[in-house]
Amino acid sequence: MAGCEAVGVVKEIPMRFVRALKCKECGAEYPADAARTSCEEDFGPLEIAYDYEAMRGVVTRASIEAGPRSMWRYRDLLPVAGEPVTGHRSGWTPLIKADRLARALGVDALWVKDDSVNQPTFSYKDRVVSVALTRAVELGFDTVGCASTGNLAHSVAAHAAMAGLAAHVVIPHDLEAGKVASTRVFGANVVRVEGNYDDVNRLCTEIADRFGWALVNVNLRPFYTEGAKTLGFEIVEQLGWNLPAHTVLPVAGGTILPKVWKAYREAVTLGLVADTGAKVYGAQAAGCDPVASAVRDGRSMFKPQKPKTIAKSIAIGNPADGVYAIDVIKQSGGWAESVSDGEIVAAIALLAKTEGVFTEPAGGTTLAVAKKLIEQGVIPRDEPIVIGITGNGMKTIEVMAGHGDERPAIPARIEAFERLVRG
Repeated sequence: MAGCEAVGVVKEIPMRFVRALKCKECGAEYPADAARTSCEEDFGPLEIAYDYEAMRGVVTRASIEAGPRSMWRYRDLLPVAGEPVTGHRSGWTPLIKADRLARALGVDALWVKDDSVNQPTFSYKDRVVSVALTRAVELGFDTVGCASTGNLAHSVAAHAAMAGLAAHVVIPHDLEAGKVASTRVFGANVVRVEGNYDDVNRLCTEIADRFGWALVNVNLRPFYTEGAKTLGFEIVEQLGWNLPAHTVLPVAGGTILPKVWKAYREAVTLGLVADTGAKVYGAQAAGCDPVASAVRDGRSMFKPQKPKTIAKSIAIGNPADGVYAIDVIKQSGGWAESVSDGEIVAAIALLAKTEGVFTEPAGGTTLAVAKKLIEQGVIPRDEPIVIGITGNGMKTIEVMAGHGDERPAIPARIEAFERLVRG
């Protein structure tokens, strides 16, 4: 199996606008032609640095709009060298003008960015996996994997099958049955581990080192996280090349907030949008809210927690990018909140009844937090709001069991039906 020692095969095919891997802490730069994740100087995490001067006048609204109706319309803003190996159906998900939900929340203008219909696995993870697997192939890997709370495992398994790669996905032992079954069907080796996500993630760090595989959110993390930017690019393009005043997103590992913010800032830097300001808000479940707790307490660092919530896909007590999520929330002038499991279930039902979108608990968390922030006056009622729905409720139907009007069966007679509907 190809491993880290096999990387470097793309040195003759440089990524068009990628300048380097850059340390988030000290700014040290490294070549972007290997699976490297941390700085040699201070062990800070690395991210992709681009040559924006070279992009200006080349990456334009017109060049983007001429691209495919997928996440790869933003290919020049992503760290890949050649043709994508997967993700051709991923991205370009609907931005729904949610007027019925807006009336229910008492706000003027509300949009739902609906990644619950993202292809092929109905979550936003199809974006990050498409970039990571394309780069993994370019770096010479033939085996991929991940540490996951469910959606990422599902996505890695599906995209690996499409790309012809072997896949090993590692998950906590207590994930929802729908997510486990829908991952196994793609032929991946699904490994259940006793413990929570943080236990799984520690194990995957050792697996990547021992076996030399490409674990997308471990040793390919700098490339993987860049895929999340496409959510932000789509929001501004679908808003007619405008920044939303307020964007509410879930916090799991802390990746999506900093990368959507990065997308907004890149769009401004390249002159694609006017800099009208865009506040970003973090949503977490009360049973696992290290980032929200830190923001409320005015801390720049979070305290790890042991998760206990129905929102398992975002139940990460020690988020890898948590400090950067906190930083972006502060930079943008946003905020973070957490909500109870009961509020999450109520929000899932509200979104379904008003807009016909069935989301998993992560999306219920995001809507419930948005509702809370609106009621608190943190988000004004008369300014544009975008809520990010990142996963589909059909994977987590267990959470809605017992919630709703479950009536006994009736005889097949019109009189019985009439008695039922008339109460």
